[in-house]
Amino acid sequence: MAPTQSTQAQIATKNVASGLALALLGSIAFSGKAIIVKLAYRHGVDAVTLIMYRMLFALPIFAVMAWWASRGKPPLTRQDWLGVLGLGFTGYYLASFLDFAGLAYISASLERLILYLNPTLVVMLGWALYGRSIRWSQALAMLVSYCGVVLVFGLEANLQGSNVAWGALLVFLSAASYAIYLVYSGEMVRRLGALRLVGLATTVACLLCLAQFAVLRPWSAALVAPEVIWLSVLNATLCTAAPVLMVMMGIERIGAGMVAQVGLVGPLSTIFMGIWILGEPFTVWIAAGTVLVVAGIFLFGRTARQPGH
Repeated sequence: MAPTQSTQAQIATKNVASGLALALLGSIAFSGKAIIVKLAYRHGVDAVTLIMYRMLFALPIFAVMAWWASRGKPPLTRQDWLGVLGLGFTGYYLASFLDFAGLAYISASLERLILYLNPTLVVMLGWALYGRSIRWSQALAMLVSYCGVVLVFGLEANLQGSNVAWGALLVFLSAASYAIYLVYSGEMVRRLGALRLVGLATTVACLLCLAQFAVLRPWSAALVAPEVIWLSVLNATLCTAAPVLMVMMGIERIGAGMVAQVGLVGPLSTIFMGIWILGEPFTVWIAAGTVLVVAGIFLFGRTARQPGH
């Protein structure tokens, strides 16, 4: 018996609800990553070594995920493999490494405010790559958000010096790399499935991070404080493997644009955890910058959902 319109509507509603829940939980879990990285940096480890340990512990999880999801499926074509390699490089390797490197110079709060700009980067990429229009209302909302980031950046640069500019640039490039991943991942998720694509692309990223450490660091650099090991295990499981899967499954259900909007919850939780766990300051200027960024992205999301866009 063919499903009725009512049944189809119920199924669609459940897919949206589950997609939103997955995106929300994934975003919050991702948000703990910056806190863990900042805690690990207190033990004298650098970005290359830290991300190596994160991906070393995540590699078995992703490899099993790729094997499980590939059972009984047709082999990947050459085009599929190129897509997997590209997404693994941009979304999981490059974006993560740039983010880790930037966190050595800026606070977790500023890092997450910069990553807040991700939805705007996705839209700008759509304009640059596909000629999609950007409304004046969207452009105004984007301007408000960027003004908020500039306000917080100016305060932090005044307090901590010129290294903040370098750290902010690295994190912004990380956001741009992840935006590229979001733009191109939707079609491959529909073709390969979320579980299979996540397993393959993140396995690629793990191998790239291990190779990077082998090329750039002596093996003696792997001798780190025990706290770094345990923080890396937590980062690999709770803040990497689990949220990656949840976000990809969310994209499969509700699309990349909606997942990017739900992801706004994650940066807010990072700011709160930064204050609570790391003792980062929360001044009136940081509050004002945060309000500007959140308000701009909220308005940006509303204009993106208006009919005719």
